[in-house]
Amino acid sequence: MAQTCYRHPGRETGVSCSSCGRPICPECMTPTPVGMRCPECARQKTRVVRGTGGPSGFDRAPATFVLIGLNVIAFLVEIASGAGGLGGGTITGVTLDFGLFGPSVADGEWYRIITCGFLHASLIHLGFNMFALYVIGQLLEPALGTPRFLALYFASLIAGSFGALLLDPNALTVGASGAVFGIFGATMIIARGRGMNEIASQLGLLLILNLAITFWASNISVGGHLGGLAAGLLCAVVIVAAERGYLGRSHFVVEMAFIVAIGAVSFLGAISVA
Repeated sequence: MAQTCYRHPGRETGVSCSSCGRPICPECMTPTPVGMRCPECARQKTRVVRGTGGPSGFDRAPATFVLIGLNVIAFLVEIASGAGGLGGGTITGVTLDFGLFGPSVADGEWYRIITCGFLHASLIHLGFNMFALYVIGQLLEPALGTPRFLALYFASLIAGSFGALLLDPNALTVGASGAVFGIFGATMIIARGRGMNEIASQLGLLLILNLAITFWASNISVGGHLGGLAAGLLCAVVIVAAERGYLGRSHFVVEMAFIVAIGAVSFLGAISVA
């Protein structure tokens, strides 16, 4: 069940005050450098807290840390299977069996559309993606709530697989980059929608830089990056529209339905072009 604003009980919301933790609707949100705050906390000066007492990183963004853990575990399994995960070598084992490969997906191995997003080609590949997930996830997950964050993450992952197969179905593709690009783009749009223009501009600059690298560097799945980014942007636009009251009182259900629909359409699209 979605939570409701503590000042407007009839309005559902997935956002909580970064200071006191009370749920707040768009009308009650005040953007600050440390997140959204309720009217009461916004009038108070930010306190510097040392030591224990505040929520830990895991408490604020549990799904982010679990996803990072799953990716690291999958990478260790890759190495154990002789997949050359430490920086190249022959592609065998887990990478060959669970990476995204069009002919295998066409043969009914649909699970590859998702499992590929937890595998990586090298330690550097894993490191870049997990660092981005660590930073962006701790911004976006507390702002959306874990259910919406996970839905957006997997919709972007699946859309990234769709994009990769659409542009090059015969390439073996692995990596969480599609999902990372999705939450990256979503964070930028949502920050802009909540009036955090400086943060949105900084994220936009980083996104442009990463897109430039995508088109310039070799051995990068352009379709995977663009597919994930497109899904993240679309989902974020709906979330912002909901927060501004355009989707009615039951906007949480509408948001989740739209995000799930993006993932479902991308999944079916990936199968059709494999």
